[in-house]
Parts: sequence; structure tokens; C-alpha cells
Amino acid sequence: MALATRVTHMLGIAHPIVQGGMMWVGRAELASAVSNAGGLGMLTALTQPTPDDLRREIERCRTLTDKPFGVNLTILPSVTPPPYAEYRRAIIDSGVRIVETAGHRPQEHVEDFKAHGITVIHKCTAVRHALSAERMGVDIISIDGFECAGHPGEDDIPGLVLIPAAADQVKIPMLASGGFADGRGLVAALALGAEGINMGTRFCATVEAPIHDAVKQLIVANDERATNLIFRRFHNTGRVAKTSVSDQVVEISARPDAVFEDIRPLVSGAKGRAALETGDLDAGLVWAGQVQGLIHDVPTCRQLIERIVGDAQNLIAARLSGFISQGTA
Repeated sequence: MALATRVTHMLGIAHPIVQGGMMWVGRAELASAVSNAGGLGMLTALTQPTPDDLRREIERCRTLTDKPFGVNLTILPSVTPPPYAEYRRAIIDSGVRIVETAGHRPQEHVEDFKAHGITVIHKCTAVRHALSAERMGVDIISIDGFECAGHPGEDDIPGLVLIPAAADQVKIPMLASGGFADGRGLVAALALGAEGINMGTRFCATVEAPIHDAVKQLIVANDERATNLIFRRFHNTGRVAKTSVSDQVVEISARPDAVFEDIRPLVSGAKGRAALETGDLDAGLVWAGQVQGLIHDVPTCRQLIERIVGDAQNLIAARLSGFISQGTA
């Protein structure tokens, strides 16, 4: 028995499970492993230092899987932004058929991707943003609850409310993101109105994730309380794992006269990359969600996806169906 949804049909995948496009983590070895296991793997465009490097990474992923995979392009406001149009062109020229967009003012990119027949998933953190993306012409919404790693927005709406609130208004298929790690979460997402799940932190704690084992063990050891919210006072809230570095960021940010420059040396992307690659948890931020409390091992991607789908099917067929009375009142 398979869990078939509009998402699985549109993306050409066996299971309604998508890997989040995570900075420094969304590389070919992880994306291909997720895709080979029947989910949708996702490369992260800006992990690659240049558009040509992204072209090479896309080709490398194709040597590792013949299944569908996507590329994430996150657009963030910056004084010196990356050459987004050139990354977009690399994606299009490489024949990628699925793209996940996220971030600030994606319309130019969405229109170009759609003009080239690419299926666009757009990740957002509010119903109003989901409706805007739907009007823009994206194909699938990934709706990200407050539990998530990364940037949960400024509304603080958890998935239990955000997912059905979005499902009440959004007509295109939705992925539920933020707080998903197991079969229970997949079933809950389907019940709330989504047609699949997007997982980031859970895929970090897999054999194929290209990060240091010390980071994977941190995720396994942490519980659901072990995150910090950072950048709140700067209106760019981020959720990261609770470490000495993120504790320091919170402490400095709480000072009445704090400005972003006070924490900039602690939160640079280069230092976060160093933490992931060396396992030095004092080197930089580790981005992780509250779902850490549901992560207890480091399986292969295939083991993880098969377990999630198997548990979800058992829940639907056995436990939940048992709640329906077969007799008469």
C-alpha cells in the first residue's frame, strides 16, 4: 500500500516526503539518498560558491540517482546579494524539473522557472504569504510552522494551527514543514490538510547527511526544549540548536543597547559551516528545530523513510480505524 497524494503525483515520487533545502547540508550525497529512497531530495543552490559549481553539483547528483530531485533557491535581502539570476539560469540550463523557492520577493524567479516548465514549491510561514505565492503561480506550498529550524517568521503560529488555517484557504497542494520526524507526524499532516511533509532537522541526523557525526549526536541528545530563538529584536527570527554560541547570541541580544553588529561575528555563515563540517560545536551556529525531541537515532535515509511510511500506514489502517465504532448506539 502506498500513500498517494497530489504531491506524489506532481513530483513523480513514491512517498510524500521532501527533504528541506538546508544551507551547507543540501548536497548531492544527501539529496540522492532521499530520492533513491522514494522521497524528494533537495540540493541547496547557495551552498555552492558559484553558479558553475551548482551546475557541477547537479550533474554529480545525477550520477548518484535517476530519480527526481529538486534545487532550493532562497532569496534573502542583503547589502551584497549573491547573483540570484545566474544561479537561476544554472538551474534552468541544467534541466532541473523541480525547484523550491523561499525568502524575499521571489516573483521574478518564479515567473522564469514557470516559463521553462519547472514545478515550483514555495516555502512560507504565513497563510497570507501562501495565498500570495498561489496567486503568483507556484504549484505547491510548503507551510512552515513555528516549531521549525531556520526562520519561522514573526507570527509565532505553530503547525497545529497554521497547517489547517492554510488548508482552509489554499487550493493548491501543500507540504507541512516544521516539527516532522516520524509516521505520527506524517499522518497528522495529512489529517490537517497537507499532502506531504518537508523535513530538515530529521534528515540532518541520517548516515548520508554530509555533516560531522558530533552534530548528528547533538541532535539525537537534545530534547524539544533545546533550541534558541535568535534575531528576534532584529525582526528576522531564527531557531537554532541550543549551544554555547547561540546562548551567547541570546545573551548579547538581550542588552538594551544591542545592535546586530554585536553578534555578527558569532553568526556568520562561514562559522556555521565550520561547526557542521568539523564537529566543533563552539565554532558557530547549528540550525535545528524543536523536533530534536523526536529524533533518537541516525538511520540511513532509506531506513528512515521506510519507517515513517510504514508507521503511517499502520496508524491509518489499524490504530485510527479502531476508534470508529462498528456497532450501533
